[in-house]
Amino acid sequence: MFKVPDHQVAGHRASNGVIGPLIDDSGNFYKPLQNDERGSKEVAFYKNFALNSEIPDQIRKFFPIYHGTQLIEASDGSGLHPHLVLEDIVSSRPNPSIADIKIGSRTWYLEASEDYISKCLKKDRETTSLPLGFRISGLQIYGSKESGVWKPDKKYLKNFTADDVRLVLRKFVSSNSLEDSGKEPDCSFASTVYGGSTGILAQLLELKAWFEEQTIYHFYSSSVLIVYEKESILKGMSSGATVKLVDFAHVIEGNGVIDHNFLGGLCSLIKFISEILTYVPNNTYKAFPKKP
Repeated sequence: MFKVPDHQVAGHRASNGVIGPLIDDSGNFYKPLQNDERGSKEVAFYKNFALNSEIPDQIRKFFPIYHGTQLIEASDGSGLHPHLVLEDIVSSRPNPSIADIKIGSRTWYLEASEDYISKCLKKDRETTSLPLGFRISGLQIYGSKESGVWKPDKKYLKNFTADDVRLVLRKFVSSNSLEDSGKEPDCSFASTVYGGSTGILAQLLELKAWFEEQTIYHFYSSSVLIVYEKESILKGMSSGATVKLVDFAHVIEGNGVIDHNFLGGLCSLIKFISEILTYVPNNTYKAFPKKP
């Protein structure tokens, strides 16, 4: 009944005795609850969000549908374990391209433990979180049936510079085969995926408008998940371009204050994508950075 998702790009993957998410054939995603307060905090967020009448209906589409919690056999074989039951965002798509983008120049909050803050500070300083307000924490780019997917590991993504981020966001919407890493990304799908009234940019701008007003929550260490299907475009169909917010174990109450940390990172991502839509190619982008 349960299986490991094929298209997971970030977080702990269920393998080699490590507990991780599972999916079923009914469109559900089972996220194991962390044993410390992070698990209970994420459940509390989903329950509060589902019942909160202040959330506009048009904003709810950006959050995975919450189906409660369930005790199921853990992927590591350790027995029954509580899982969040959520909408499965990507596994129904045969060959999706996916970017998991952690938003915020600060992924920690003052009430967190000193150990957690120290770990987050280190990551924020060593990645693009601090200078850009976001970092790419997971990536999968579908090339073709022949070339398959490019799915770099965490260490590779951690070493990205601002130029690398700019390049990979261009490659994300390009038709170049994955072997053409030395060629200028053609961005041939940019207008279809990033642009248009229902594209990624329009969705991010809709989210931005809400974050400019909402003071209910502050989202720390949450991600924007961007998904689309290249094959659908080639067949003359919709790209299925979708934006979702995920990972809410570190959400705290907004207490009437705008979440400037998340809003700033979101604005930065919007700027990068807007530049791609107006960009005139030149030879400044050579190739993906070499693996460390």
